[in-house]
Parts: sequence; C-alpha cells; structure tokens
Amino acid sequence: MSIWWSLHLRREAASVPLARRLLLGTMETAGVDPDVSYELSVALTEACANAVEHGGDGSDESGAAGRAYRVTAYLDGETCRIEVADSGPGFPGAELPAAPSDAEHGRGLRLIEELADHVQFGNRSGRGGAVVSFDKILKWKDSPSLLMA
Repeated sequence: MSIWWSLHLRREAASVPLARRLLLGTMETAGVDPDVSYELSVALTEACANAVEHGGDGSDESGAAGRAYRVTAYLDGETCRIEVADSGPGFPGAELPAAPSDAEHGRGLRLIEELADHVQFGNRSGRGGAVVSFDKILKWKDSPSLLMA
C-alpha cells in the first residue's frame, strides 16, 4: 500500500494542527499503530513549528516573501517519510550544531531525531530554505481500518 499527500501551507501557527490532524487521520485509516502515529505527529509538529518560526526570510515558488511552507508525507510499504520545506534562510553550515539541553532553540530538531529512525536536515538548492525530512518504520494495528486488497 502506498499513500502520499502534500500540503502548501501559510506560515501561520494555525497551519500546524492541520498538518498534524491530516497525518494522524491518514495513519489511523491505514492501520498504523497509534504509538508510532503519535511519535510521527509530534515530529511533524516540531518540523512545522520550525518552518513557521524560522522559514520566512526567502521567497516561495510564487515569489511571495516566505509566506508559505510545504509538508509532504509518504506511506510506502513499511515506512513513512515526511518532508517539511520552507523558504527561509536555511540551516547554517553543513551540519546542525549541537544544542545544549537547556538551549532555548534547537530542542525541537533534537526531538525529531529521537522520534524518527532516520533524519536529514538540509537546505533547498537554488531557491534557499530549509528542508527537514525524516523516516520511521511503521508498526501496524491488529485490524487496520483501511481494507488492503
């Protein structure tokens, strides 16, 4: 089974719960274990919050000055991959700097690393902006809601 969706969202705090609810609904319908769904939804929330807070210094595809970001989710076989891309200044340097546990910023990105199986932090080539993508191996409920043929 493969499911994917993509959202183009305004850089507003109200957009974050929308993306989270869509992911949770998709996972529930597909029959993903609720604990795995919850972990992915928290990671998605952190990635979206980061895009809302920091993703506005560049310009998006329409030329609007950083008013939007994109969320794409793929459920393919046993894996879920989520990508959040914004049009801000991107991440400085090649690696995400180590954030002390008492730092005011950077904890959300560390939380994503803890909740996902594989995480990439990078910058969009050409247009600028940050990209956070993460994967998680899925576990399934005993009786999925979505009938699989």
